[in-house]
Amino acid sequence: MPSSTLLQSPMIILAFCASLCALVLWATRQSWAKKFFSVIPSIVLIYYLPTFAATLGVIPTSSPVYDWMRDYLLPFSLFLLMVTADVRAIMKIGPKALAMMLFGTVGVILGGPIVFLIFERWLPPETWKGMAALSGSWIGGSGNFAAIKEAVGAPDNIIGLFIIVDTAVGYTWMGVLLFLANYQKRIDQWNHASTAVLEDLNRRMKDFAEEQTRPLTLYDGMLILAFGFAGAVLCQQAAAWMHALTHPALQNFTPLVASIFTSFTWLVIFISTAGIALSFTPLRKIENAGASKFGYVALYLFLTSIGAKADLHGIFQAPVLLLVGVVWILFHIAFMLLGARLLRAPMFLVATGSQANIGGAASAPIVAAAYYESMAPVGVLMGVLGYLLGNYGGLVCAFLLRWVSS
Repeated sequence: MPSSTLLQSPMIILAFCASLCALVLWATRQSWAKKFFSVIPSIVLIYYLPTFAATLGVIPTSSPVYDWMRDYLLPFSLFLLMVTADVRAIMKIGPKALAMMLFGTVGVILGGPIVFLIFERWLPPETWKGMAALSGSWIGGSGNFAAIKEAVGAPDNIIGLFIIVDTAVGYTWMGVLLFLANYQKRIDQWNHASTAVLEDLNRRMKDFAEEQTRPLTLYDGMLILAFGFAGAVLCQQAAAWMHALTHPALQNFTPLVASIFTSFTWLVIFISTAGIALSFTPLRKIENAGASKFGYVALYLFLTSIGAKADLHGIFQAPVLLLVGVVWILFHIAFMLLGARLLRAPMFLVATGSQANIGGAASAPIVAAAYYESMAPVGVLMGVLGYLLGNYGGLVCAFLLRWVSS
């Protein structure tokens, strides 16, 4: 990472990220760029332009504004998107979505020990412990990474290298998934996948947003902001209270379970629960004034902070382990493709299920929205499942890694 960056102030960095989003979305409306965006989805640029900016030293890879986006913009966006979702229709794709999620999880669990055996002679001592921690991350997210690290006693020098692997390989795969969004129809036709339910759901959610749409007034804008942030804050407070209430007992009796239910995990659970409940009430009508658009603006802006953290300099710091990560994620991809073929699952479920494993609840809705613009809530629900599976799957993978390393 560069020792210094051109832009340092959190406000300037936020303005830079917002300007990048606006510039990309403006370009999608221009006739001269239509051919380009028919190949490269706009969301890929929103993700990778901050990555290149961070790599070139324009913006930092770490800033308080990125934490602010995670702590405030992400809950705000997820809450609005859940409240305005057609949850009844989403439940129709539940079994197939769950199956695709599990195919990805099995790919990570079985791929770890096989890749270890392939590269064992070139790996430093105790590498299996770092791989165990990474398996937790790739079945749910960073909270699971930390949990499995502590469970197997992975040394910090190994963990530092695997953080690079997690960032470089995981974020690159997310970029590939975003890129493939423009080709989902071709892939679904090749796979003979039925997309009727998804297209109907996406159409219903869009129709709901448009059928009673009215011009946005100052009152509407303030109401949406107040409702979104109030809901996010209440869920944050409830999550902090629940974590404080349950953590001491869980830590004493079941440390592993305690490590799963972090404050952020509780936050996602409360947002999902509250959002689902409120989507069945008249409050869903805030979508008439375009509430979900506010949610997507916040979600896309949060995406720029994810991209900024993916500094490409790290790719060259651990070449052998990076190769381990690449081959390992290929096992995950192979299992996802196997599941897609067996179940005739559409590319939307393949991509969202994969990202729910590899990235967790923070990024799965972004990938979901890249495929069907109204389907981010599906990514939220699959990401929650990833958090809950992460530690258990990671422990199974850790056991297998320990077994093959002995």
